[in-house]
Amino acid sequence: MDNKERGSFKGSIGFVLAAAGSAVGLGNIWRFPYLAARDGGGLFLVIYIILALTFGFTLVTTEAAIGRKTKQSPLTAYYHLVPKWHWVGLFSCLVPFFIVPYYCAIGGWVLKYFVVFLTGHGADAAADGYFGAFISGKTEPGIYLFIFLVLCAVIIYKGVNAGIEKSSKILMPILLVLCIGIAVYSLTLKNTDDAGKVISGLDGLKVYLIPNFEGVGIKQFFSITMDALGQLFFSLSVAMGIMIAYGSYVPDDANLVKSINQIEFFDTFVAFLAGVMIIPAVLVFMGPDGLSTGPSLMFVSLPKVFMQMGPVGNVVGAVFFAMVLFAAVTSAMSLLEAVVSSLIDAFKMERKKATIVESVIALLIGLIVCAGYNVLYFEYQLPNGSVGQILDMFDYVSNNILMPIISIATCILVGWVMKPQVVIDEATKNGEKFGRRGLYIVMIKFIAPVFLIILLIMSSGILK
Repeated sequence: MDNKERGSFKGSIGFVLAAAGSAVGLGNIWRFPYLAARDGGGLFLVIYIILALTFGFTLVTTEAAIGRKTKQSPLTAYYHLVPKWHWVGLFSCLVPFFIVPYYCAIGGWVLKYFVVFLTGHGADAAADGYFGAFISGKTEPGIYLFIFLVLCAVIIYKGVNAGIEKSSKILMPILLVLCIGIAVYSLTLKNTDDAGKVISGLDGLKVYLIPNFEGVGIKQFFSITMDALGQLFFSLSVAMGIMIAYGSYVPDDANLVKSINQIEFFDTFVAFLAGVMIIPAVLVFMGPDGLSTGPSLMFVSLPKVFMQMGPVGNVVGAVFFAMVLFAAVTSAMSLLEAVVSSLIDAFKMERKKATIVESVIALLIGLIVCAGYNVLYFEYQLPNGSVGQILDMFDYVSNNILMPIISIATCILVGWVMKPQVVIDEATKNGEKFGRRGLYIVMIKFIAPVFLIILLIMSSGILK
């Protein structure tokens, strides 16, 4: 299938916004703040930024270059590079295939909360047990899953230009404005605690920005580094086939190096803003204990925070969940595109048919994920020690096992089999300057594989 039939971005801005939209998802807005709160605030932030500029830069550059060089989806790109390494492409396609159903289920949760706050019923969402009662329902989670999935599928159905590029140019600026607006508002908040002490949003900002080294030894520092490294997979959309798929739509005359730098900035900036939005607000109204709620921070703690703001709480809640919804859609559609593009390239399907086929499969699996909180509920202890349900099992296999394996294999393939110069040549094919050339070579050959192997061992529960 030639490039004209596959489609391509009209320019660099389309690629940057689409890739940034993919990177700026639930992983940034939901996971980043609670990890930062748990792992020493500014200490986690500094480690994350360093890793984003080194480790993240290496993986994003590699995958985008592979996509543009081969003009193929993740399923077929590795075969076009080195046929014996085609299995890496299969794994790269399996990751988004596993993630789409449960990501859309979570996207449905976000949509539900947006509707609740938009209709002025935020007090209901703030009530104890509301979230558990909702996700354990037999019909409502499935309905919201379906609506969310349809929103994403329609965008992918329309194609690269009319769908992905056009929607990204609309959604991403709105998302950025909402993020900045909520972050600024969060800093203006004030509240008097039970002891009569006035706590402000700026106090929360200090907790977020100033590194906390209390109780941080070598073991704890290493654990924080691994948390930040794991967060990079969520934040930068690497090892999910997305950057390869989007990279395959980048025109040959586009400045790939400049685009990747812009994606890095967008992702890190929004991840930073997520912390500014959430951590000061939670600290002001719930104190330090509110920051330790972990993954339930967004769906359990924040609704309580919004309701403590008074009459404006419903408005702030609606705006916040609208922003999260936009972020979830841009990420989910990129995951969907990684699978759809693979069906197009590997099986020569038309885009419309491939979109419908994958959407139906994702819906069926997504409904099973939703049922995992009611009729199919069970608890299973995962190898890393955590206890989860069907959603957690999908998440564990894709994020803790397949993604590190894909990245390790990619580093070995590019660093030692093909050699880093192949990627460097692709990134600089129009005479662009590759500013971090030395860093890239050292990272792809030595540092990144070692860190990834350690992450895989820790994720599998072998090393704790």
